[in-house]
Amino acid sequence: MNKSLVTNFLALISTLAGFALNNHILYTVGLFALSGAVTNWLAIHMLFEKVPLLYGSGVIPARFEDFKIAIRQLMMEQFFTKENIDRFLSTGSGSASRIDLTPVIEKVDLTPIFNNLVKVIEDSSFSPMLTVVGGSKILEPMKEPFIEKMKVSIQEISQSEQFNNLLRNELEQPDMIANMQEKVSDIIEKRLNELTPQLVKEIIQTMIKKHLGWLVVWGGVFGGVIGLVAALTNNF
Repeated sequence: MNKSLVTNFLALISTLAGFALNNHILYTVGLFALSGAVTNWLAIHMLFEKVPLLYGSGVIPARFEDFKIAIRQLMMEQFFTKENIDRFLSTGSGSASRIDLTPVIEKVDLTPIFNNLVKVIEDSSFSPMLTVVGGSKILEPMKEPFIEKMKVSIQEISQSEQFNNLLRNELEQPDMIANMQEKVSDIIEKRLNELTPQLVKEIIQTMIKKHLGWLVVWGGVFGGVIGLVAALTNNF
């Protein structure tokens, strides 16, 4: 239900009814309510749309660069400060360093490790023996089992307390924190640069439009109350 439309409609009906019935109180209440509701509706409309001859209208799309700067400052100065990043990394649970690396490890191609192992054997004193039994090709059936075992070992290492402590200590280094903050700043900057005045308007409008409808409702209510007071006062 469109609160603004309903409020303006009821206020207009009250005004017309008061005029038609020659009811001064109803007419004044309706007129003041309509005035308050329409004024608030126009003010809300002017936030998002440019209205000819009305200076200051369309302020949100017109000042979208300022909004982008404010969003960036909010993110970097309130959320992604060096202190907040360090606090996150230094939590007792070490939440930042307890990232589950299993999905990443599963996707990593460990074939180069096996190839290097074969190369080490070929360059070692075992090379003549390897040649006798058919060369490095004899090791090829070991490739898949080796890779599977290697992945399991890496997963176990990544989940160990020692690894987590080392990772946490490394992440807490000042240079690392500064680098994280710089990366986050770059991501925010790139995303903000993709914004257009229309997109900024739509984002803000989506967030607050639902609640702004109540401004029209209360404008009509308070306008009606003031109109009632004015009508009753005028009768004395």
